[in-house]
Order: sequence, then C-alpha cells, then structure tokens
Amino acid sequence: MENILSVKQRFGIIGDNPKLNRAIEKSIQVANSDISVLVTGESGVGKENIPKIIHQYSHRKHSKYIAVNCGAIPDGTIDSELFGHEKGAFTGATANRSGYFEVADGGTIFLDEVGELPLATQVRLLRILENGEYIKVGSSKVEKTNVRIVAATNIKMEEAIRKGKFREDLFYRLSTIIINIPPLRNRKEDIPILFRKFASDFAQKYNMPTLRLDEPAQELLCQQEWRGNIRQLRNIAEQMSILEKERNLKTETLNHYLPNKVSKLPATLDDVKEDSSSFSSEREILYKVLFDMKNDLNDVKKLTLELMKGENSTDVKEKNQGLIEKIYGEDDPVQDSNNLDLQSDLNINVNSKDEDSFEYAETIEEEETLSLHDKEVEMIKQALIRTSGRRKNAAKELGISERTLYRKIKQHNLGDVSDV
Repeated sequence: MENILSVKQRFGIIGDNPKLNRAIEKSIQVANSDISVLVTGESGVGKENIPKIIHQYSHRKHSKYIAVNCGAIPDGTIDSELFGHEKGAFTGATANRSGYFEVADGGTIFLDEVGELPLATQVRLLRILENGEYIKVGSSKVEKTNVRIVAATNIKMEEAIRKGKFREDLFYRLSTIIINIPPLRNRKEDIPILFRKFASDFAQKYNMPTLRLDEPAQELLCQQEWRGNIRQLRNIAEQMSILEKERNLKTETLNHYLPNKVSKLPATLDDVKEDSSSFSSEREILYKVLFDMKNDLNDVKKLTLELMKGENSTDVKEKNQGLIEKIYGEDDPVQDSNNLDLQSDLNINVNSKDEDSFEYAETIEEEETLSLHDKEVEMIKQALIRTSGRRKNAAKELGISERTLYRKIKQHNLGDVSDV
C-alpha cells in the first residue's frame, strides 16, 4: 500500500496534521472495495481530494471519474443530468441524452454537496445504491449501471434528516464509510506551510519574488478563525502577492488583509452602555411601535365614533383636521361620498358608558327607515338654505355629486327650498 507521504505529493496535499493523515489513510484502505463513502467537512477544506485518491487507488482507475456539484444544478434538470432522458420527455428534450450514471458505468462518480439533492432525486439515487438500477426521465425501461459513489457534504446531515430535507435511509447507504476532513483552524501547525506553498505558486504564476512573513506575522496568521478554510487562506495569499511591493511582510501589513473579528456574543454590559444614546435592545423598539399603533387606533376609533353619532361632517372635519391628516394624509374620508350615508348603512347604538366602544343594535326596520328619511331631508334643506339655493355648493358641502343632489331634491319634492 502506498504510504501517506507519496499520496500527498501526488495529489498536492500540504500539511502533517494527524487528523488529515488519518483521512488520507482511510481513503487508501477503502479504495479497493466498492462500498460507498461519505466525505464530511466544512466548505473549503479540500474534500474533493478524497474521491480522487479513492478512484486512483481502486480497480476502477482506468474507467471514468466524474465529479458532479449537486448544489449547482437546478432542481428541474438534476434528474436529467444524473440519469439521462428520452427524446420528448420535456420541453427542449430534442434528442436522447445519456446521464452521468450511464457515462460513468464501471467508474466512479463524486457527488459533491449531496445534501442539496431534491427529495425526489434522493429516491432515485437510493435505488442505484441498492441494486444499480435507474430509469431515464420520460422512459419506462429499467437501466443498469455499475458505479462507485463517493459523496461529500458540508452540512450537518443529522440536522437535515431531522428537518425532513434528507432521507435517513439514503444517509445510511452513503455513509458506509465516513471520512472527515478537519477545518483549517484545527490544523494551525499547517497554516504557515500552506501559506508558503501558495506564495510560491503565485510568485511563479505572476513572475515575481515570493512573499515571506516574519515570525510575528506567521503567529498572527495562525490565530485566525479561517471560516473559509484553505480557500480563504489561498485568496489572501494571492491578494498580497499581487498588491504588495515589499516582499518581506510584517504584522502591520498582514492586518490589512485579514478579516475583521466578529464581535463576541452575547453582548457584554460595556457593549450595552456604548449604545445608551439609542435603544438598548430590539424589545424596546418593538414596545414603542406597539404603543404608537395603540394610540393611532384610539384616534381612529374616536373619529369613527363622532361620525356615527351623526354630527355634521363639516364640524367633525374642522374639529379633527389634525387627526384626519395624521391618519389619512392627503385623502379626506369625511368628503368621500362613500361615507355620506355612513349612518344609514350601519344601525349603530352608541354605548354611553364607554365612548371608545359601540355595538350593533337590533331595531325595527320601518321606524329606523322613517327616521333616517327625515334626517336626510333635513340635511339637504339646511345645505340649500346655507348656500342660498346654489345646488353645486350644497352638493359639495354634503359630500355628494351634483347629479345625486338633483335626484334627491326631486325624490323628496324639495324644489321650493332649492329655488330660494
């Protein structure tokens, strides 16, 4: 069996962390079998190297090796990509297409970000893992394939299963062997070595001298969280290689490229004091919004109550002008013709004990209709008298159209009043 050092040299793996060495060792041990392997680890740790090692040291090394990023393929086309489709299976399917499982028959398929697969596709994948069978999209014919599956994910599968996003039976099929790649923050002894490797690669690529860090700068590099892992370290090395003219870098220069530290949670008492000029918590903001809403609601109830009492609409408007503008802005509900017959549309009985509440009352329809009829006639008469018989002005005061006023005058025989 190949030793770990030669494998690292062959695949360009840098570092001597015990957990990393163990992951490589497990990859070599399972390579000659056909059992499925699940590679776990955070994004950017280099999970893609493991399936390559497994394939190259297996009896399938002379067959196809296909890497598929499941998270980058839309849900609507993932089945077609993996299993193929028949001509006419869907719009745009103008010819038969072979899927990855057909193309890689006899070889290895690496399913990266397997946790992003749709549930329907997970069922199809489970069938391949169980008996090597699958059906193309738009076909009824069962196909066979002999493929070694290596999957990888950066999500917590147990949590995805609990939320119903990943099938538990598929997880157990994929994870016959689990190989975990440690994050960079747990490989601090490897960080300076990795940086030197990246700096050397970029110096060769851009034809410039190699970057070098002094001892304090290397220590600062090792103290970082590196949430983006090796990918993040590589990006910073590339930035510095291009932008810095001085090739021997110190801590001050390195600090410009390192990400800002995230503030610790929960907040300390000192952090709260610094914010004393504003709200100290979201709860206080929420309380203020609720109190403002309550006050606005009371204002609306007050205005509505006065309208329901039958007070003259003009008087209500003058008395509550500020309130109306606050609630409705430029719109004027008092002048809205839809609100003229508000009291005639609702049978209201005001509760004298509480001005902020009212209740619907059961009344005798004939008596109520007669009372409202008289009230309407009286309002029209008063409006015509105040405007000296000018119907246009009277209609405007009543909040109705001039045409409606003509109809009302004719209906109630008020011609004499309008001719005043």
